[in-house]
Amino acid sequence: MVINANLPALNSTRLLAESSQQLARSLARLSSGNKIVSPDDDAAGLAVSLRMEAQTRRIEAANNNLVNAISFSQTQDGFLGKAGRALARMGELAVLAQDTTKSNADRSLYDQEFQTLAEYLSHLARKDFNGVSLFSGNTLGVTQDGEGDTFPMVGLNLSNTTYTDATSSNISTTGAALTALSYVRTAVSQVTADRGTVGANLARLQATSDQLSLLGETLTQAVSRIKDADVAVEATDFARYNILVQAGTAMLAQANTAPAVVLRLIS
Repeated sequence: MVINANLPALNSTRLLAESSQQLARSLARLSSGNKIVSPDDDAAGLAVSLRMEAQTRRIEAANNNLVNAISFSQTQDGFLGKAGRALARMGELAVLAQDTTKSNADRSLYDQEFQTLAEYLSHLARKDFNGVSLFSGNTLGVTQDGEGDTFPMVGLNLSNTTYTDATSSNISTTGAALTALSYVRTAVSQVTADRGTVGANLARLQATSDQLSLLGETLTQAVSRIKDADVAVEATDFARYNILVQAGTAMLAQANTAPAVVLRLIS
């Protein structure tokens, strides 16, 4: 038996330190909900999860862009619906102005409403969404993924000749009314086509948004599998290491009293 080198105590100290470290790590996992609380827990898993989280953030940003583009297109469609109703009334007025039982004075009254609606259509052509023109005719590049790729969203132009021919005409005479009616009918067909374009844009935007939402959800699940702690497993480990710490503390106390036995041999 020796006094200077208490090997059982040294061994107990080492085991107690290991158990205490594992207990602290298990406690950190339970309190944070994360399986990886330190890079040395899973260095590769941490790197992969960080890349996935960064990609998820980019996807969320791209989806926000898509949602704004959807609102942009919905606003376009709303104004086109108003334009369609205005043109329908202008066509009705053009037909009424061709009534041979009416005088030019009567037609001037119809023309007054016709011109008011024409001005309304010209005003719609100048509308914008957050400073971006709704009907400039420019094709817009809309974000479609987290890598910054875009797809073209076809623009609409309410200032083209199809519309301006209708808005610049008049129905003050029967001849002018007949010409105006031809222009208005063409403009009505154009509104129909433009609303179809908006519908196609909305379908593409919504499909892309749904795709990004699904991808973001999948990535979040993958990150969860890498980083999130299994509470049931960690609770079991915590109880285990807690018992080991208590047992190790008791055994260390016993090991530290062992050298005192030597004193009985020399007393």
